[in-house]
Amino acid sequence: MTRPLSADVGSADDVPAATFSPDLVRRAGAVLARVAGTRLLGPGQRMRASQFATLGAPPGHLVFLGDSITQGGLWQEWFAGAPVLNRGIDGETSADLLRRVDSAVRDPLAVFLLIGTNDLTSGVPLQQITANVRALLAEIDRRAPGTPVVVQSVMPRTPRFRDDLRLLNRAYRRLVDGSADNVTYLDLWPALADDDGDLRAECTEDRLHLNGPGYAAWVEVLRPLVDALLEGRHEG
Repeated sequence: MTRPLSADVGSADDVPAATFSPDLVRRAGAVLARVAGTRLLGPGQRMRASQFATLGAPPGHLVFLGDSITQGGLWQEWFAGAPVLNRGIDGETSADLLRRVDSAVRDPLAVFLLIGTNDLTSGVPLQQITANVRALLAEIDRRAPGTPVVVQSVMPRTPRFRDDLRLLNRAYRRLVDGSADNVTYLDLWPALADDDGDLRAECTEDRLHLNGPGYAAWVEVLRPLVDALLEGRHEG
């Protein structure tokens, strides 16, 4: 599966000589965020997850699995006519995603995974994030052996998160390199990062989530992969 790569400063592979260590301010903010999130995000997350659990996951779909950035995509319109399934939930971490694999994976055509930005906000250690994603890949494979899984790089944000994001994405790439051939890594930074490695201003309103041009840039990277998967399905 073709993956866009870049050698410029916006690439997720341009990793600084730094240690993955969320600062004290971020950790303190994470405590407050968890308290507020329980009240604000919690009910909405549970209600959306409850719908997924009630509906189940129809087979033969392209599953978009992740947090609010995935949830916000109008995938049925971006990929009109394709069997797409939006299984994104606002505010979720890799641990949250791991708990709801059953409601997302049932003989899918492929899984497009994007998770980790909320882990960073919450100060989750790098080893724990990668362990969760490794377990998630194992759970997907247990339910649907050999299914194509695309692990997407966590998107750029603000300068505060830049170095940790690059380190996290390098860990994801290494994880994918050690996985089976059906698991591939997709670097989204060439499409979404500016020259400083931050989320392009024209792609966002809040420096985290995507607007129309942001999703259009993401879809442009995804479309060749989606087209190839759909063509393979027809040939099969």
